[in-house]
Amino acid sequence: MIELRHNHLVFQFPEVHQRARMTVEFQRTLRIPDDGRDYPLPAGLGTFPVRHVDDFAQNVPETWLDRGGVVVPMYQSEAMWINFSSDYPFAVKVAAGKICAVTGEQYRQGLHRRPQDYVVVPNQPWLDGFCVEKGVIRQFVAMPLGSGYSAEEQITGEAEYGGLQIQAYPIHPKHYRPERARSLDGFAFGAPAAAMVLASSRSGYGAMAPDMGLAPGGRMKQEIYQDRRPVEHWDQDHTSRCYVHIANSLVWRAVTGETPPAAPLTAREYQNHGVPWFDYYAEGERAVEGSSILGKLKSVVQMGKDKHDVPLPDNESVTPESIVELRKGLAQDQVREGRF
Repeated sequence: MIELRHNHLVFQFPEVHQRARMTVEFQRTLRIPDDGRDYPLPAGLGTFPVRHVDDFAQNVPETWLDRGGVVVPMYQSEAMWINFSSDYPFAVKVAAGKICAVTGEQYRQGLHRRPQDYVVVPNQPWLDGFCVEKGVIRQFVAMPLGSGYSAEEQITGEAEYGGLQIQAYPIHPKHYRPERARSLDGFAFGAPAAAMVLASSRSGYGAMAPDMGLAPGGRMKQEIYQDRRPVEHWDQDHTSRCYVHIANSLVWRAVTGETPPAAPLTAREYQNHGVPWFDYYAEGERAVEGSSILGKLKSVVQMGKDKHDVPLPDNESVTPESIVELRKGLAQDQVREGRF
């Protein structure tokens, strides 16, 4: 069962275990420069609003109603990351336009290990993009479906699905080992008020293309962790999936009657206001190899050069200065010894 609560998707399986519950949120964030450099993790700039598609049946395409799910607004060329929160283990498949964000293969049912086509929660606290190399992703960046930029269009040649697809599988309760929950939500992943005020004054992000897909943007240092369990430990008889449609923020009002969120910060504004960057280390975890399929995709800027287009406004390179190290794997009360 999936519920929508306060802009969070809540996947829960009480028939499997009373603690089999996971929340998923979609975070607004800085679009890192698409310049070939590997950047640290940027902060979250607030949660995207999420609404039931069925609440706006008169204003959305028939295909959206057929697929159900929810809808979020994104400006053209805006970036997002996905935040997972659970102390009960889940295997989670994430696809963009029915293209697996981990392997680059077209979406298929079930869990597969060669190559691994899912992430493991809570080991994987977030996912920022397409896994193009070991330890490197290309950021999820929204582009109009049909423009040729999305991963879906580059791989299949079609602009059929767009959006995001998320499917969760809980672990079999006999393999569940309770642990003290460790949340990373308290690590100041928010922009300062001054930065958000500045962001609210910006405009001019994108044309009015109603249906959006996700394209590979700038390079970011992020590992996708290997599943250390046998695939049989996951309960593939119990699963829920959600279709996350992406509406251009400039038509969000026409769809929902609500004011769209403020346009996001540029990299230069982000730096000027001292918003931190993050490096995340999960001790004892191993990263999956990057996808050869996704590694061959052209980034938004690379594709724009082919099209003689400038698809990313404000793509100026920056040098991250304030980088916060986050480490998982220490005991809850343990003090980590750093450099002396």
